[in-house]
Amino acid sequence: MKKVLFLLVVLCVLGSCSSEKKRQSPEVLLSEEQMVDVITDVQIMEATISYKRNTNQKTAYLKTIGYDTLFSHYGITDSIFEENMKYYNDVDPYTLIRIMDSVEVRLERMKNQ
Repeated sequence: MKKVLFLLVVLCVLGSCSSEKKRQSPEVLLSEEQMVDVITDVQIMEATISYKRNTNQKTAYLKTIGYDTLFSHYGITDSIFEENMKYYNDVDPYTLIRIMDSVEVRLERMKNQ
């Protein structure tokens, strides 16, 4: 969760430095629900990598294969995901906040099950 929040903060800073505040939507625009799904899985992947790293297990393959598999599952690439994060941050940050809140609720629900 910390990495996504860090990414969100970085995107906010970069977005505020941009002179062109309104951006065209990306070629592949993910819906809010799709973004929630992808970010949730990204968070799970990050937690897995962090756990394995903390137990002195190799994680390089997880970053390479794991993210390729994750994005392939959704029919997107890492650049499409990044473009969507930038788009929601620049054009509609309130939607991105809703997305992140939904991710947090979903992860909390999974944790409690």
